[in-house]
Amino acid sequence: YSPDKPYVVYCNPCWWSDKWNASDYAQDFDPKRSFFEQVYELSQKVPHMGVFAPYTTLQNSEYTNLVSNLKNCYLIFNSDFDENCAYGTEIESSKDCIDNLMIENCELSCENVNCQKCYEAFYSIDCDSCHGVWFSKNLSGCSNCFGCVNLRNKKFHFFNEPLTEAEYKKRINELNLTAAKIKELKEKLQKLAVRFPVKFAHVQQNKNSTGEYIYNSKNTVRSYIATGGENCKYCMWLLIAPVKDCWDYTEFGNNVELAYESITLGENMSICKFSRQSYNNCRDLEYSLYCISSSDLFGCVSMRSKKYSILNKEYFKEEYGSLRYQIIEQMKDVPHKDKRGREYTYGEFFPIEHSQFAYNETNAQEHFPLTKEQALAEGYTWKDSDEKQHSVTKPARDLPETSENINESILGETIGCADEGKCSHACTRAFRLIPQEVEFYKRMKLPLPRLCPNCRHGERLALRNPISLTKRKCMCGGRQSESGIYANTGTHPHGEAACPNEFQTSYAPDRPEIVYCEQCYNSEVV
Repeated sequence: YSPDKPYVVYCNPCWWSDKWNASDYAQDFDPKRSFFEQVYELSQKVPHMGVFAPYTTLQNSEYTNLVSNLKNCYLIFNSDFDENCAYGTEIESSKDCIDNLMIENCELSCENVNCQKCYEAFYSIDCDSCHGVWFSKNLSGCSNCFGCVNLRNKKFHFFNEPLTEAEYKKRINELNLTAAKIKELKEKLQKLAVRFPVKFAHVQQNKNSTGEYIYNSKNTVRSYIATGGENCKYCMWLLIAPVKDCWDYTEFGNNVELAYESITLGENMSICKFSRQSYNNCRDLEYSLYCISSSDLFGCVSMRSKKYSILNKEYFKEEYGSLRYQIIEQMKDVPHKDKRGREYTYGEFFPIEHSQFAYNETNAQEHFPLTKEQALAEGYTWKDSDEKQHSVTKPARDLPETSENINESILGETIGCADEGKCSHACTRAFRLIPQEVEFYKRMKLPLPRLCPNCRHGERLALRNPISLTKRKCMCGGRQSESGIYANTGTHPHGEAACPNEFQTSYAPDRPEIVYCEQCYNSEVV
């Protein structure tokens, strides 16, 4: 929370301590006023967690958020069960990884997007169960591959060319990875990748499921980034299985069921509606936030181990049920109206104007970017960047070209970001390095980054498929792709005729990829 927010914010040790009681802030329900207004008023009085994380599961990982079970981690978000990781989002069960997006069970890896079970993977996308892969896309079960696309169970390949082990090592040793060379290789991979077909979606081991980045799920539809979901719809970031029978639910899972219109709930949660930022054995929450190990709460804030409470006031069970019914009827009869005249009744999530954060402070800006004018016109708030006058002591152009010339003095430098604030990535214009990452770059023989963490994150986001879906037809034309760019190598079920299959995909028609249905794709890469 930035200092201008109207909330009382405690550091996590204080928030979790027994030195205060959320029930002391209890309010009586006023039937003459909007219930949403009363919850918002309460939320400005009751202390909030400084960051959303169970601090007892964090070791030397203070600078993180939306996380659990971390050790020696720095600036990672929406992540769990990691050690020695820095600069990343959606990092799960990984170790010694720097600058990644959407990785799971990875180690000693850097600058990857959507990779699982990889060891020493660098600048790669959509790779699984690989070791020693560089600048590659969509590899599975591969090792010692460089600049490769769509390979399965291969080793010692250089830009899809098979080599002997000696030849492969000779080419790798001749590369001399400078920052300029890395940029060149990234661009070369992108040009190579669009000449190969992609599967219509990143999906695997699912049944009756649709969406993007869906794995090991059943009856999970119109969802985005979900693992182990069952009977779910319109869900996002189901990162820890299982998640069952949920609708319009965003983040994070770990034995959650019957969540509806809620965000950031997890760890043994059930029957939670219109609630946010609550976890650990909660049941029957409605319009509540920051509640832990509680049940039967309606419009409560920061309650721990409580039950039968409304606006943080505790009631007998029968009183609770009666007043809850009365409030629901009042919310239907007298809906809340915001400044733009939009109505919010029972069954709707919290009003936009009661959001804890400005639009551009949230992940919404990453998926559906708006200008300040557009956001304000829609009724969102906007936070202008703080003007920080960093005294840059070393411009990016003056950094050493290779890891061999890195010494500890770099830790005292304020490095100027190469983007210089001219991008759309919320550039900080300057950044520092931490010992952990410098050690990593030297160990893996990588040059120092030239961009600030925000700009690096922005570049990775551009490599992840968007959240929107479009109905399209398979682009397999029989012997080759419809465009003629790719010649098929496998035998397809439809023979030499064009494939008739249709699907929902996040690859929009104006994108350059050759998009195949699962059958045609598997015929080419399995």
